Amino acid sequence: MSARRGAAAYAKGHAKGAGAYARVGVESGVMAASPHQLIVMLFDGAQAAIRAARLHIEQGNTAGKGQSISKALDIVNNGLAAALDEEKGGEVATQLAGLYDYIGRRLLQANLRNDTDALDEAERLLEDIGSAWREIGRADQGG
Repeated sequence: MSARRGAAAYAKGHAKGAGAYARVGVESGVMAASPHQLIVMLFDGAQAAIRAARLHIEQGNTAGKGQSISKALDIVNNGLAAALDEEKGGEVATQLAGLYDYIGRRLLQANLRNDTDALDEAERLLEDIGSAWREIGRADQGG
């Protein structure tokens, strides 16, 4: 085996190993996270997916854009919105549910029309809600 092929094989195997290590790190983080931290992780994941979608739009990668927007939608609909407790959260939970629905519609529009303005708005809204959520966590920890 040539040195070049050996290095390429190692790099490929190393990349797989790094990916597995990252997955274990994320899974460990999720397992150790409080419910509050899990919500923060959902906000972070949705925003990362939106940033990836924006890059895919700029690069003309339709499949990548669709996958990234689908991931963001999944996090918003099946993570953030599903975590709402309208009995305990009352009016705030109801308003957040409406806002998550709106964000989902903006993400769908971004996907259908390559609309980066819709992506920007969805990302801004998620950042606003997420930063408020982070502040609640700091206040609860006395920080």
